[in-house]
Formats: sequence, C-alpha cells, structure tokens
Amino acid sequence: MGVSKQVSYNWYTGLVAAGCMILMGYDSSVFNSVQASQNWKSAMGYPDPYMVGLINTVYTVGGILTGWFLSGPTNTATLDPAGPIYIGEVTASNIRGKVMSFWQMFFSVGSFIAYWINFACARNRTNLGHWDWKMVVIFQLMMPLVICAQLPFLPESPRWLIAKKDDYEGARAALMRLRSTEEEVDAEILSIREAIAFEKEAAPRKREAYLALIKDKAIRKRLILAFIINIGQQLTGQGTLNSYSSTIYQKVFNNVDTINLINALNGTLGIIVTLNATWTVDRFGRKWLFIVGAGGMAICTMLIAVVGLTTPDVNGTKTYGVGVGIATLAFAFAFFFKPSWGAVVWIYTSEIFPMHVRAQGTGMSVQMQGVANTIFQQFFPIFFKNEGLKVFFFFMTTNILLIFFTYFFLPETKNVPLEQMDALFGDVDHVAKGAGLVEDEGPTAVPLDDVKKPESATVETVPKKQESV
Repeated sequence: MGVSKQVSYNWYTGLVAAGCMILMGYDSSVFNSVQASQNWKSAMGYPDPYMVGLINTVYTVGGILTGWFLSGPTNTATLDPAGPIYIGEVTASNIRGKVMSFWQMFFSVGSFIAYWINFACARNRTNLGHWDWKMVVIFQLMMPLVICAQLPFLPESPRWLIAKKDDYEGARAALMRLRSTEEEVDAEILSIREAIAFEKEAAPRKREAYLALIKDKAIRKRLILAFIINIGQQLTGQGTLNSYSSTIYQKVFNNVDTINLINALNGTLGIIVTLNATWTVDRFGRKWLFIVGAGGMAICTMLIAVVGLTTPDVNGTKTYGVGVGIATLAFAFAFFFKPSWGAVVWIYTSEIFPMHVRAQGTGMSVQMQGVANTIFQQFFPIFFKNEGLKVFFFFMTTNILLIFFTYFFLPETKNVPLEQMDALFGDVDHVAKGAGLVEDEGPTAVPLDDVKKPESATVETVPKKQESV
C-alpha cells in the first residue's frame, strides 16, 4: 500500500524543521574540531584550560536567556525549542517519534559536515595557513540559508492557529495538507479545540502560562522531569566527548591527522546509529530506549577509564593499539547515546507539556542542556587535567543513576496523542474537561467546514469525542 501525499508532506515538514539541528550539530562540533589546529592555537594565543572552558561555554549563555524568557512569548527565539514543538504539533501521533528521531540524527549530520570539512582543511594546512580553521567556521552559514529558503513551503501549526488566532479554518486547511482523511482532520480539530478551551479557562492570561509551570502540581512535575532528563543528557558524557574529544584523544594519539580522522568517522557513525531510533522509539517506547541507552553508556565509559588507566604510556600517549581500543569504545558510546538519550530527550520534552505552556516548558527545559554545559564544561578541562581518564568513572555513575530515574519516575508516552498527555501525568483530562466548555460555546464557535455554510451545519460534521482519542 502506497504512502499518501499528505503523509509524505507531513514527513517533509517535520524533516525541514529537524534540519535546524544540522546547524546546532555543526556549531557544537566546530570548536572541538579546530582545537587540534596549531594555527588556531597560535591565533588564540595558546589558551590555557581555563580559557578553553570559557570559550566553549560562553556562547550558551545567550541561548539560556532566550530559551528561558523569550522562546515562550515568541516561540521562535532559539532554534532549539521551536523545532521540536513544531514537529510535535504538525506530525500525527503514530509517526511523531519517528520524525523527531531525525532531530538528533541531523545533529549528527551537522557534526559529520564539520568534522569532514575540518579533516579536509587540516590535510591542506600548508597551503591554507590560518584558513585551515577559518573555513571550518565560515561554513556555519550554509544551513541557515538552506532552512530559510524552505520556510515559505511549510504550514503553520494548527494548534497555534487555534490557540492564538481562533483561526479554525486556517487550522483545518493546514491539517488537510498533513492528514490522510477528512475524518482525521475533524477529529483532531475537535480534540485541539476541547483541550485549548479548558486551558484558556484555566489560564486565560499569557503571564499565567509561566506561573502555571510553578503553581500547577501536574505541570510542575513534568517540568522537573524534563529538567532532569535534559541535564542528564549532557552528563552522560556525550557533551564532553562532543566538545573535548580532540583534547582527550591528544592523551591517546600523537598524530593530529589521526585525531581529525577519528572525529570525522565518529560523526559519520552518529548518523547511522541515530537511525535506530526511527524504528525503535514507537515500537519499544521511550523508557526502553532510555534504560538500554544509559546501560550501554555506563559500560562504555567504565571500560574507557579501565583501559586507559591499566595500560602504560609511551612518550606521553598510549600505544596505537590501545588508542584504537579507546576510540572504538567512544564509537560504542555513540551507538548507545544517539538513538536514546540523544534523540529521545528531545522527543519526550517536546510532547509532554499542554498547549498553553508548551513553548515555555519546552524552551526552559531544553536550555537546561545549556545550563549543564555551561557549568560542567567550564571546569571539565581542569577536571581532566588533574584526573585524566578517571573522569569517565563520573560519567559511568551518572548513567547508572539515570537508569533508576527512568524506571521509577518517567511515564511511557509512546503513541499518546498530545491532547491526552495531561491525563497520563496525573492531571485532569483537558479534552474531556474542554468538551463541556465547547458545547456551552455553541455551534458558532468553530466553523469546522466551509465558513460559508450555515452555522447549524458546522457542528454536525464533527466526529464524537471518543473517535478522536
């Protein structure tokens, strides 16, 4: 059976939004990739570990501020919150996890591009001179231009159109481009309408959206869970390996070209292994991936420390065989991280909040990655300088704790429609509560079909509530 044009277009819209993560992946990898360049070191005045940590984290401060205070009101303040929110709101629940898994995969695509450009430039450093690192930085302009060129072809979020503009006809038109049948569209419009009706009744003023994150017990619970998984994502060891693998590998290999090649190969592997999330996230669920991923990462980080600490140094570095072994374990770490704590954290965070606080909750939560990075990556160079590969025992411990946290505290969200998340997390059912409010508003509130039709005919075309769940 072929795929309908609506489903194909739904995938297209989600993948364009996910493409924003290519820029994030490139941006996060570019500093790591140029650290091995002697030309970069000389241009930067051979920075000490304190300065390296400062340079690597200072750019996240702007993202933290905008993510916490601007992404909610504008929903476009940073690429990070807007992308997963949009994907979650335009994709059908049965493919939401699959499409969102590409968000993390495209991060790997960004790393892949950055590391291979750096590898090619480093191999020609004699001819390029200081352009061996400047070209790596300049190529950051590429992806924003590609994304901006495709924005005119994307539909607006139907949930945003209803919540912010009461534009039911526009929302219906958008969904007609994204869903296979008219029945699906009508059912989804009704569910959205009912949920938003209750949320507007519960928090009618915009400022109350932020207050609800603290005052509402069920929402506050979700915010705390989202904070923890986003901080945990960075403390698994991935943030450090992504930002400081060049520094770490200099303890293992004495050849800069070897380090650049390993980084490039790791970026390539990241694309491949993240694809595992596309067929596992909606089949086995979010919790299963979290637990398996954290378990695998705990084993890999433990073995990196054990291998590094139990083998001798030769002229300040490890033997080539030991170096290959440690690099292989880093690749295995990526195999477990990318489809689990890499991809699923974004999926989980973007789907658990109700509409009226989704932008604020998601924006604040994902920026906790920046908070964790700003704090931990600042002192990691000193930590690594003093303790060497023993630091990987810290990551092993973090991953073990994340296994227990996932098992005992995270509800499974697989295949749960966005409008039903509230009941899952112990809140009142916004759809059920909103149904009564919708009925009270009367038929003139929602012109679900042709706005020119008589008002008395518009409600009769709407499927019953149980059909929308």
